[in-house]
Amino acid sequence: MNGVDWNALPEAEFVARLHALFEHSPWVVERAAARRPFADLHAGLLQVLHAASADERLALIRAHPELAGKAAIDGSLTAASAAEQAQAGLDRLTAEEFARFHALNAAYRARFDFPFIVCVRLTDKAGILAAMQARLANTPDAEIATALDEIGKIVRLRLEALQ
Repeated sequence: MNGVDWNALPEAEFVARLHALFEHSPWVVERAAARRPFADLHAGLLQVLHAASADERLALIRAHPELAGKAAIDGSLTAASAAEQAQAGLDRLTAEEFARFHALNAAYRARFDFPFIVCVRLTDKAGILAAMQARLANTPDAEIATALDEIGKIVRLRLEALQ
């Protein structure tokens, strides 16, 4: 569907079809539904996200699972996250790779108090690990901005898959 079609959907259907774009955060799509029409749906969704309070944006970041973390192990990832992590090979880690992810996830969470977020569909295991290590040097504000940028990439790819 193109942007005009998304704009034409009844609000309830718009929300039902797009609610999972943002990890455990349907409020973004719910607010966007009321702000249509959008010339560019992705841009409109991100406008809603960036207009949200700092606490709401942080809650969205915190709603994401750790990469190769507890949710992946116990099978509680959303379908989209499970597919994305599998595509990046995170469901097939060696014991050494798993230990490295676990250590970096712990260090990252200790530093920033939220999970590391990257659009895994645009990289691979080595790239993810390198980014995790490098981004530990960021300031908290810079890392929040980076996490939101990565969420934007994730949402763009999820939205493209629906069109």
